[in-house]
Amino acid sequence: MRIHPVGAAALLIECPADEVEAWRAELWRRREEVGATEIVPGARTVLLDGLTSPQAAARLITAWAPPPPADAAAGDLVAIPTVYDGPDLPTIAALWSVPIPTVIERLVNTEFRVAFCGFAPGFGYLTGLPPELAVPRLASPRTSVPAGSVGLAGPYAGIYPTASPGGWQLVGRTDVTLFDVERDPPALLAPGTTVRLVPA
Repeated sequence: MRIHPVGAAALLIECPADEVEAWRAELWRRREEVGATEIVPGARTVLLDGLTSPQAAARLITAWAPPPPADAAAGDLVAIPTVYDGPDLPTIAALWSVPIPTVIERLVNTEFRVAFCGFAPGFGYLTGLPPELAVPRLASPRTSVPAGSVGLAGPYAGIYPTASPGGWQLVGRTDVTLFDVERDPPALLAPGTTVRLVPA
């Protein structure tokens, strides 16, 4: 784990990808002790912002023992009704060397976790698939992917909150609204949330 200063009031904690959620959860639990007003995980980092004394926070965190692995059951559970009819299902089936029904079964039976958010408001990068099931992005991104499309790319699954260009392999779709400015909080999926892509 390495700590880097960012501006006048923030720190960036750099750690292995499989430790990010543990650090995010521990920092959230001890946020008053650290003095952070915002904690933002990334693929291999956790950003602490709003610190009154970044130097004191860095000394404090450095003295901590490494946090235990994150409890998979600790986050809220969100079930996303999903219609599995994506145009890239045959490609995924070929990459995984299984029939399409087995692809769907694996996705339905996977307990995903929101590792971090980005790309677009409400877009959560979902981890949970075994590393050997990672798939490449499309060689040429689509110019428009419909809102609610469920896709796979690299080790992640994700759901497009709005229509946008995108290069993920599409396996299905949902009618669930992932981001709504009138909702509190606006984003349905937050880091640490457990997600199931249940059949619609």
